[in-house]
Amino acid sequence: MSVCCGHAQSAGRFFSFFAKRYRKRFDKKGFEPAQRLLLAGLDRIDLTDATVLEIGSGVGHLHQTLLERGAESAVGVDLAPKMLAEAQTWADERGLSERVEYIEGDFMTPDFDPVSSDLCLLDKVVCCYPDARGLIGKSLSKTKRVYALIYPRDRWFMRAGFATVSFGLWLLRSEFRPYVHDPQQIERWITDSGFAKQREDRTVAWLVQIYVKQ
Repeated sequence: MSVCCGHAQSAGRFFSFFAKRYRKRFDKKGFEPAQRLLLAGLDRIDLTDATVLEIGSGVGHLHQTLLERGAESAVGVDLAPKMLAEAQTWADERGLSERVEYIEGDFMTPDFDPVSSDLCLLDKVVCCYPDARGLIGKSLSKTKRVYALIYPRDRWFMRAGFATVSFGLWLLRSEFRPYVHDPQQIERWITDSGFAKQREDRTVAWLVQIYVKQ
């Protein structure tokens, strides 16, 4: 599946540049604090034989770990082809190849229509899309049971940091931009869709939330 706009294409190039660094960082340090909190929350939910859809799946460590903990299968969607190449290599090394499928492309493309999954993951993905409401709405429509996400806290230093990154990307003539969206609005969109918040954790920079369909 091909990406459909300048922002998505620029995001794919941006994250492909960091693919090997993401893999090396994980091999050296493991999960980031927010990701550890997310996994700890998911460990409290029975995901035995669950299907997983991860949007912005990166090098694959989150959904592959869930497969090793009992989930049945996973689909990873990402804009960056080199991220997916690293994820496929890692799946091969861990003996998970037959239980994962990787799709390169923009989840928001109108003709992109993955099957619904028990669990939908968005790890630092909401901040990569200008249309947060559209992304959340579409991903919720593909979620049968559990919706889990990590996204920025609305704090001055996050906005300042993202503004600095955006300026650097502008200088590089990249159309990709990161965004700090309103957490209260995000929560409202999710709960209005019939999901109840089961758990919330925080780091200095990130909100970690898990919702369950009512």
